[in-house]
Amino acid sequence: MQCGKYILDFNKTLIMGILNITPDSFYDGRIFNNPGKAIEHAKNMISDGADIIDVGGESTRPGSKAISAEQELKRIVPVIKKLAKEVNVPISIDSCKPQVVEECLKIGASMVN
Repeated sequence: MQCGKYILDFNKTLIMGILNITPDSFYDGRIFNNPGKAIEHAKNMISDGADIIDVGGESTRPGSKAISAEQELKRIVPVIKKLAKEVNVPISIDSCKPQVVEECLKIGASMVN
């Protein structure tokens, strides 16, 4: 399957590394809020075998509060821009906001979750 500049081969199981850039994520909230830490974590996931990095900027844990598209973009754009230049795996954007998805596809994301 063509995914941006990448071709995904579904003849093998692909591993998606999840990168939550949120202060209140169910699993890793606040750990990767800093773009430098987020990028380092993404690179570690790739080194550990991740075939895709999925970037999310809004928590969907039970009880979480929705954020604006502007806030979501503020969290994820610096990370996606840098990752797109520094890694050689597809970047997925995990968002339900059309304006967030559109901007992320323009700056380096290859797929939408």
